[in-house]
Amino acid sequence: MFFDREKESRTVKIQLQDGQITTFEEELGRNAFRHTASHILAQAVKRLYPQTKLAIGPAIADGFYYDFDTEAPLTQDDLGAIEAEMRKIVKEGLTLERFTLPKEEAIELVRSMGEPYKEELAQNLPEGATISFYRQGEFVDLCAGPHVGNTKVVKAIKLTSVAGAYWHGDEKNKMLTRIYGTCFPTKEELSAYLERIEEAKRRDHRKLGKELGLFTFMEEGPGFPFFLPKGMVLKNTLIEYWRKIHEREGYIEISTPVMLSRQLWETSGHWDHYKENMYTSTIDGEDFAIKPMNCPGGMLVYKSSGHSYRDLPLRMGELGLVHRHEKSGALHGLMRVRCFTQDDAHIFMTPEQITDEIKGVVRLIDEVYSVFGFPYHVELSTRPDNSIGSDEDWEMATDGLKKALDELGMPYSINEGDGAFYGPKIDFHLEDSLGRTWQCGTIQLDFQLPLRFEAEYTGADGEKHRPIMIHRVVFGSIERFIGILTEHFAGKFPTWLAPVQAMVLPISDRFQDYAKGVYSALKAAGIRAELDGRDEKIGYKIRDARLNRIPYMLIVGEKEESDKTISVRSRGEGEQGSCTVETFVNRVLDEIQRKAR
Repeated sequence: MFFDREKESRTVKIQLQDGQITTFEEELGRNAFRHTASHILAQAVKRLYPQTKLAIGPAIADGFYYDFDTEAPLTQDDLGAIEAEMRKIVKEGLTLERFTLPKEEAIELVRSMGEPYKEELAQNLPEGATISFYRQGEFVDLCAGPHVGNTKVVKAIKLTSVAGAYWHGDEKNKMLTRIYGTCFPTKEELSAYLERIEEAKRRDHRKLGKELGLFTFMEEGPGFPFFLPKGMVLKNTLIEYWRKIHEREGYIEISTPVMLSRQLWETSGHWDHYKENMYTSTIDGEDFAIKPMNCPGGMLVYKSSGHSYRDLPLRMGELGLVHRHEKSGALHGLMRVRCFTQDDAHIFMTPEQITDEIKGVVRLIDEVYSVFGFPYHVELSTRPDNSIGSDEDWEMATDGLKKALDELGMPYSINEGDGAFYGPKIDFHLEDSLGRTWQCGTIQLDFQLPLRFEAEYTGADGEKHRPIMIHRVVFGSIERFIGILTEHFAGKFPTWLAPVQAMVLPISDRFQDYAKGVYSALKAAGIRAELDGRDEKIGYKIRDARLNRIPYMLIVGEKEESDKTISVRSRGEGEQGSCTVETFVNRVLDEIQRKAR
């Protein structure tokens, strides 16, 4: 519903300040539209609070923000008045005019305007630079643009929140007030977006995780999730599925230590490229690091024995617990944590095996995402600035990834410069039920780590050769994937994933013994069941089971006991009639086997 309405409104044409015609669907038009909204926000704040000093106000994903230095901090209560002033500015239909000044004149202008943050920005621009400004009515802002041509285009605006933000993101600088907002070409699209945001709040995995008893966070371990019994059932079910499909695909499973020496991380390149995100310690006078990634340990396992070309490809999987230092402000439930289980695999192969192995991984990732009902799109990320290795190796690696995708007929986009420092990669961005995208699966082709670790295999010619390595994940972080699944399904996990698959509900204490027999039969068949034997009315028990998103509720009373049956209620379809326990068990086991959604 949301996607269709948004798509329709995004076809509205937008004229930019320079006369160019674009649409909200295009990134250029969307960013110009939202950037203009940030200027309207700044103009409104200056009208209402003239002593305010302006910092920066960019367009961002789903909206915009502006940072302000005010005499008294702005709060959520101030947003209504600011939003009303913004609507006035939109109705005034102010034309946006661009003009430029040499650097010294630009500095003098913003200084005369009493804008110290803008003056600092101008001072930091290169000598001899020509600096652009945009004027709308009485409001002038130093800005590179682009913008739409007139404020009247920005028809639907909503300010969403207020937060603190340090100037330049540095806690040593002054704390500013950041106002966030969103905007769309039509009121219908804004309404659809706000509906989606409200639905996202209802599905928030942090809220549902607590309500459903899946996981929690403690002050004693910020960023380190605690999994509760039901959450462990969910996590272990995902892991069992992972192990089953990887065993089928010829992977062997390994486990490597959580802490390894600094020398290892220097060899791998992580000490130079990733040290700021690593937890370190000193043991017996030697520096160690808790692993942020599993690959160097995988390299040591490969090198622990000799290999022939006949052993390759060698597919090694590891469910490794990794730790990465994240700033406290970046932590967000299971989506951004400081330790997580990465479903890694490392494939060692010959150059001739590259294309087939990549295609095999792509097919596996496609199978997994299909099970959960996730559509996805693919990006090929190329060499970054801080890379290691030769031009020839990077060209061969990138061509190998492209060839595999082309042979599969899989559409993909190029993400220039976003590869890993050791090789190019294929990223899989899945889409959830709210239309949000998440980058989870990745395939990275690596010529560098085998070289750095001097990994070898004996070829058919009897000579030593260097293997090529694939790094790949499917879930990515299992913890994060659980957070995504929780929001995707709104806590109503498919039966095969649900921590409790069936709840037995006796109508009264008279039928406790029969209910216990039903419960025992379900458990014996391998169905995750619970028995609600509380002295409560059956309506209360049913509501409670529904609140806990239990897929099936099995009600037993006098008729069921007499007929040796159960009355079945489904979480989604309501009453489903009566049947024998055996019939129900067979039906649910089939549903679990098929991993039906």
